[in-house]
Amino acid sequence: MAGRATLCLITDRRRLAGRVGASLDRASSLVARQIEGAVAAGVELVQLRERDLSARDLVALARLLATITHGTTTRLLVNDRIDVALVAAAGGSHLRADSPPPPTIRALVPSGWVVSCAVHSEAAVQRARGADVLVAGTLFSTPSKPHDGTLLGLDGLTRVVQAAGAVPVLAVGGITAATAAGIKRAGAAGVAAIGAFLPEPAGDLAGSVQQQAILLRLAFDSADRAP
Repeated sequence: MAGRATLCLITDRRRLAGRVGASLDRASSLVARQIEGAVAAGVELVQLRERDLSARDLVALARLLATITHGTTTRLLVNDRIDVALVAAAGGSHLRADSPPPPTIRALVPSGWVVSCAVHSEAAVQRARGADVLVAGTLFSTPSKPHDGTLLGLDGLTRVVQAAGAVPVLAVGGITAATAAGIKRAGAAGVAAIGAFLPEPAGDLAGSVQQQAILLRLAFDSADRAP
């Protein structure tokens, strides 16, 4: 995942349905269209994060997204639920800060499984050793995680990147094209986001998401790193 910016789309079917003015019973099909756009744009990672779904419904959605991403450069990661990820033949797992550490997960999953891990400070990096990628945040206040006084900020992101060494770090929280330059200068390898990948309210959903991803990558990749 070196070279150009690494992008990770995090799903939120409720926000997605609200954005396009659709009922929640259509949400799974909307997420599928969103991921089709992400795949077309070459988004590297998709994190399935739908904590309120039952195990049965989560498996069904994970299987649907796994079908879309299979054979592409996009890897599907299931948030926290290793069992669901394995049953759905996903490409990996995203571990929360309170999930079992990466070495424990490695003993349960196939070779080549991608493990990403959430970190909220440089002190948390040590516990995340063994992950393929770290997701650091919350960087800025967002609708999904309003400001509560524990934002990481760009200075905190820089410290996480330094503590991570060769492990790529993606910034999450308040990600936009306008914040991309500062994130890159902090040393991050890319970004993870919900809102930045939400489509325009009207028009083709997949095409809109594809365009959002292209613009976000362009903003990040064209930013100059700090000397």
